[in-house]
Amino acid sequence: MTKTVKKSKYNEPSAFGKLYLIAYNGIQSLGWSYLLWQTIIHFLNRGSLDTYWNEIKWTVYIFQNAAVLEILHAAIGLVPSGVFIVLMQVFSRVFLVCGSLLVAHGPTISPGLPLCIVAWAVTEIIRYAYYALNLLKCVPQPLKFLRYSTFLLLYPVGITGELLCLYYTLDDVKEHNLFTISMPNSWNFIFNYYYFLVVYMFLYIPLFPVLFGHMLKQRNKMLFDEKKSK
Repeated sequence: MTKTVKKSKYNEPSAFGKLYLIAYNGIQSLGWSYLLWQTIIHFLNRGSLDTYWNEIKWTVYIFQNAAVLEILHAAIGLVPSGVFIVLMQVFSRVFLVCGSLLVAHGPTISPGLPLCIVAWAVTEIIRYAYYALNLLKCVPQPLKFLRYSTFLLLYPVGITGELLCLYYTLDDVKEHNLFTISMPNSWNFIFNYYYFLVVYMFLYIPLFPVLFGHMLKQRNKMLFDEKKSK
């Protein structure tokens, strides 16, 4: 008896869904362009790390946290991306913003901050522009190449920046007992944010190859497999 295997096929979004995605990706690309511009101007004007975060923080809050919508986009099938991969990609950045930069002073003056911001900004300008133009079916070949190539350098740079920021968060967490719950308490629950961050940093070791490997597969598929099929 032969079994028929049905492959799940991605259905393109409705006209309204497509319009929404074009607007979302276009606004995100502009927002990250503005963040990169703020960074360049700040350091060209001999700005220091001490004042850098105050210059960019609201732009980072708005446009990085807006990426949470991408998990929803994947979950409801508006885009063909896997929810787990999107969750992993978005969570690390949102967590860094809300669980580190928002609550501690150390990471805001860390040398890792400009590393992540530049790596994030260049990556996102290209990525969101690619998605918007792809929906309009008019992606230029150089943009496609950049979309699937710049991560080779920017991904390790961004990860290094994130880890440095997290490392610079540890002293503040230890000194002020941030988000730490000690016994005794009415919930009979204990939580140490300092050790949580240490474990979280070590998780980058197994998770980095997964995400980087996913991007390498995408790169081969989009840049090389398509050429072979022509």
